Order: sequence, then C-alpha cells, then structure tokens
Amino acid sequence: MLTSDLEAQLSTLEPVDDREAMSLREIKARLVRLPDPYSEDADLHHVTASAFVISSRGVILHRHRILGIWVQPGGHINEGESPEEAALRETLEETGLYVRHLDPPRLFHVDVHPGPRGHTHYDLRYVLLSDPLDPVPLENESPEVYWFTFPEALERAEPALVPALTQLALEAPRWT
Repeated sequence: MLTSDLEAQLSTLEPVDDREAMSLREIKARLVRLPDPYSEDADLHHVTASAFVISSRGVILHRHRILGIWVQPGGHINEGESPEEAALRETLEETGLYVRHLDPPRLFHVDVHPGPRGHTHYDLRYVLLSDPLDPVPLENESPEVYWFTFPEALERAEPALVPALTQLALEAPRWT
C-alpha cells in the first residue's frame, strides 16, 4: 500500500502536461494494490525517486551511464528508505553533493516509464537544494554531471523532462 504521506503528496501535484497527468493517474490506480511498492524485487512495477537539484548555478543533469541521456539524479529505493531519503542518497551518489529538501519536502513531478529488465518505474521527482559546488560523483557513477542554466538544461535534457524543467525554471528563483 502507498503511505498516507505519499498519497497526500500526490494529491498536491498539478500536472505540467498530459504525460504527467497520465503518470499520476497510473501511480494512484496501480500502486495502491502493490504490497511493497518501493521494492525493486517484489514486482515488475515499483516506485523510484529522483531529484531536480537546484542552486544559484541552475540545475544539475547527468548523462545516464547506461542510457546515454541527460537526466536528473535518481534511482531505486533501498529497503527501509522513504522516497525522500532515496532522492537524497541517489543525489549524493551521482553528484557527490550533500543536498537538502525544501521545508517541507516538495514532490514536484512524477513520471511512469520503462526501466530495465521489463520493469516499470513510477518515478517521484523532488526538488532539492544544493550549495553551488562542483559535482564530484562517486566511483562507478557517470562522470558527466554538471550544473546547467535552465536554458542550457532545456536544450540538453531528455525531451520528456522539458515540461517539468520549464515549470521548475519558473519556480526555482523563490527557493534559491
């Protein structure tokens, strides 16, 4: 079952496009039936967590080491972790940056997309704040991780991210 906290977060989202609206409906309808929606091993459908990391330098994107596309940091949720904790951990691993949530944490966007091995990822995308330091990803992570201005990010990012990044560009100045 989804936690009441996650259900409350999902209820606050205003989709930025038809894809996000469809993703939101799918998350609400499908995942409430899963006994362990955060487990990568319990079902082919599971929740993942990622982050739009922002600072005065813009937004971070990294070139996914397997897919070769420019996306936000993120990944699977470990046993015992909340999605919010997973977003922090994945960001640290993929950027080397210690980041923080807005207060309260802000679920900004959701997306349902295919993952590896026939899995479907229900990605929860949070806004995280960072000091404007250079990223230094951990070993075995993609070395291609950089700050981009929002116009640069819009040109570089995986096309499915563009609507969310466009909205983030409008809202980011109040947080940075």
